[in-house]
Amino acid sequence: MQYKSTRNSSISISSAEVIKQGLSVEGGLFVPETIPAMTTSEIEALVNMNYRERAKVILSKFLTDFTEEELDNCINKAYTREKFGSDNIAPVYKLNDDEYILELWHGPTCAFKDMALQILPHLLTTSMKKTGETDEVVILVATSGDTGKAALEGFRDVNGTRIIVFYPNNGVSEIQKLQMVTQEGNNVGVAAVCGNFDDAQSGVKKIFTDDGYKDVLLHNNFKLSSANSINWGRLVPQIVYYFSAYADLLKADEIKLGDKINIVVPTGNFGNILASYYAYKMGLPVNKFICASNKNDVLTDFIKTGVYNKNREFHTTISPSMDILISSNLERFLFDLSGGDDSVIADWMAKLATDGKYEVSPEVKQQITDIFAGGCADDDETMQAIKKCKDEYGYVMDTHTAVAKYVYDRYVEETGDKTKTVIASTASPFKFNQSVLIALSGHSSVAGQDEFALLDKLSEVSGMDIPDSLAVLKNKPQLFNTVCAQEQMIQIVSDFLQIG
Repeated sequence: MQYKSTRNSSISISSAEVIKQGLSVEGGLFVPETIPAMTTSEIEALVNMNYRERAKVILSKFLTDFTEEELDNCINKAYTREKFGSDNIAPVYKLNDDEYILELWHGPTCAFKDMALQILPHLLTTSMKKTGETDEVVILVATSGDTGKAALEGFRDVNGTRIIVFYPNNGVSEIQKLQMVTQEGNNVGVAAVCGNFDDAQSGVKKIFTDDGYKDVLLHNNFKLSSANSINWGRLVPQIVYYFSAYADLLKADEIKLGDKINIVVPTGNFGNILASYYAYKMGLPVNKFICASNKNDVLTDFIKTGVYNKNREFHTTISPSMDILISSNLERFLFDLSGGDDSVIADWMAKLATDGKYEVSPEVKQQITDIFAGGCADDDETMQAIKKCKDEYGYVMDTHTAVAKYVYDRYVEETGDKTKTVIASTASPFKFNQSVLIALSGHSSVAGQDEFALLDKLSEVSGMDIPDSLAVLKNKPQLFNTVCAQEQMIQIVSDFLQIG
């Protein structure tokens, strides 16, 4: 399996090179030259496998230059009982006869990013060895909240790597911030960026495409890579849990082999729902993808109109991991729909950079609306969904999952589509305790209480245990307090690496 760039199809490199490099030199994203197939019998065989075995089946189809022993090593280090609380790494919770919640937040940082970022460091270090890399790899990450902590935790003290995370100042929840600024490890750095996530993400991309600065890094024996979902090594592990969810539904006799399902994903950067689309391209039976946005509804508008327009007001919401106006992984999706036309993709991305918008062709727009639906929820609607779900089913969702639930409920009202549906649940409700408590018990329930009192209260109200990784934050010292402007990010990296 070789890989090419969305903006230069003539590139053909191995998965190890792709994972090490992260972003293509001209700014494109790496994609497989062909999408491997999963036959019906292969899907059926997943039923009696555990998550690690399922991961090996899927990853081996994409990472063909990895040996069986290398894959086993990466998978077995990532998906452990100790890290995820049980051997059921991504459990499916039955909400009712039509709806199932795919819980992706049982890892060490209580968010779905753990599903990929627990394995990425092992994929990366293996890739470095396979390609004879001797330089130290510097991981640059822009985060809207969850990726940052998951990446920091995944790469902490991993030999041959250093990692620096940039997050939007005042743009993450208090728990998310505490998770990052208390991060331990001898190879980690954290800085807040004035502005929103798009500012942080644009700043990181500028560093990646600055040839002069890359020469400075090479002179000092450093090489850049990324833990954001622009890195294929971040995206490919996410394909696994959609097949795993389908296998679990088969095992529980909720569906029959070959039955189509709907998939609902709350997303801002499009990576998580793109992983489900790749699963579909491999052979997962899917009827409809439902893309759920918060008030930053650029993806909803795009799916409905074919026009991507980031020239709009940016909203800070109670689902901050989706507070994004530039959905970088959409580029991979459009590359597939356009038949791999790199010139078209380069043109659209150039228009996005210069004009802040582009419009896809009628043919591409038709392909999108054939299989995708889009919807959005504002903060009030998100709160309503949390309360309604608790009242009806006794199930407590975080704010991002609640966006998905609200959008799905509206979709069913509008279409009458009762296809069995998997809703991706992307974070523990404890990461957004204040908002969840307000939804369940009103503003008075949180007045005058700090984050840790709120954790206790949410545990009381929900009947759920506080995740250990969040409970320990109370006694951890805050190790990072840097705040910078976007144009200062490159200097922050230099200071972190101690280079002139």
